[in-house]
Amino acid sequence: MAVTSRNDMMRDVADLVHTLDQRPGVDPDGALDELIANLLGHMSCAQHAGVTLTTSGGDVQTLSATDSYPTALDDIQRRQGEGPCLTAAWKHHVVRLDDISREARWPSYCREVAATTPIRSILAFELFTGRGTTGALNFYADTADAFDDDAVELGLILATHAALAWHMVRRDEQFRSALASRDVIGQAKGMVMERFGIDAVQAFELLKRLSQNMNTPLADVAQHLAGRRGDGQ
Repeated sequence: MAVTSRNDMMRDVADLVHTLDQRPGVDPDGALDELIANLLGHMSCAQHAGVTLTTSGGDVQTLSATDSYPTALDDIQRRQGEGPCLTAAWKHHVVRLDDISREARWPSYCREVAATTPIRSILAFELFTGRGTTGALNFYADTADAFDDDAVELGLILATHAALAWHMVRRDEQFRSALASRDVIGQAKGMVMERFGIDAVQAFELLKRLSQNMNTPLADVAQHLAGRRGDGQ
């Protein structure tokens, strides 16, 4: 890939990440789908792309996919308990599978993929890690040996931008969730203050004791109380 072309690609992806960051109330799922479709457009040797989420308990989910094949391959990884995307997510930063028919690292996975899908080569990158979860950005090709060293270098750039966008989208989602929790806790405090004739500090302490005694998050206790008021109870 020419230097100018690569610079244009980096600018295009960076602009998309910036747009997602500036967009108010961004939908996390829609933003991720938009991003992955954009990244696939820059990886010309691939025909499919997706993001795999895995947990330490063995669960495998497809967070985003450009079509049905990434989801189908994640389903195979879940059933077989092995695969390049899981390996990239948990053990290695980058995993390249050149030819399904010659690959020896994940025999059960490769046999099922070869028998049920047109996918013949895969390039996977660790995308993010969290508490007991990790994710991988994956590119898939219908031909063997589709990904060379240049593709790996390009994929690393794309994965870096994707990780940045993912964290920004998650940050926005968590911020909006925190605001919603704060609002419902405020409603519940007001109800408790009115019901028992106590001040805001005492009402909050009462809600905290309820949360501890019920072993339930404070926001859930507040939501339950606010819901009862909404039902006229």
